[in-house]
Amino acid sequence: MTVLSLSALAVLALEGCSIGSTSSTDPSSAATAASKDASAPAPLSSAQLDKRLLDEGDLGEGYDRTPQRPAAHDDVSVIGCPALEKLGADAATGAGLDFSRKAKASFAYVGGGGSEVSEELYSDSAAKLSKGIGQIFDAMVSCRTYQVMSGSTVIDMGTRVTAAPDLGDEQWSQLLTYSIGEQRTVVKQTAILVSNVLVIVSGLPGLVDANLEKAVTKVQVAF
Repeated sequence: MTVLSLSALAVLALEGCSIGSTSSTDPSSAATAASKDASAPAPLSSAQLDKRLLDEGDLGEGYDRTPQRPAAHDDVSVIGCPALEKLGADAATGAGLDFSRKAKASFAYVGGGGSEVSEELYSDSAAKLSKGIGQIFDAMVSCRTYQVMSGSTVIDMGTRVTAAPDLGDEQWSQLLTYSIGEQRTVVKQTAILVSNVLVIVSGLPGLVDANLEKAVTKVQVAF
């Protein structure tokens, strides 16, 4: 199973599922986000978000954009994490961020080796974006280990908070470990709130670190 198909099981993930949080539940942060909404620009459309996604030129030579995979329809359930169980299966599959204005791109290195990275953009009020991503990130890291059942497949999950760079208005970041039998994959998911746009980059930790600032910069030109 590749990084991107795994990250589809988490927010942001995201798509992730992918994500405590470094700033998501601070009441003062929520108040600040709410106060900004009155003067914030209107949310960007999905078409506008699509133009601000990373492209092959941003990632460098050797990366190709991959077709979006169709949504999985297997029954998904969470075992051993009450906070995620309470939010429901959508939180575990990355469908918990229910914002109508969104865009996504996924890339794979042509040389293989599991070098994959994905980006998601969402636009809404800053307060709604902050609350939505914060709730899911906090639920995921509330349990160091748990299991996700997708159809007949059992995935052992591990999560831990990791430091997010000082970008944008708010930041969240975590490392996710997926284990299926003897196969183990580590995915980093970092979310950055920039005004009324949420940027989520997921993939191998090194690729997320290398491309996160580029993703945020492309969004910032919209304001």
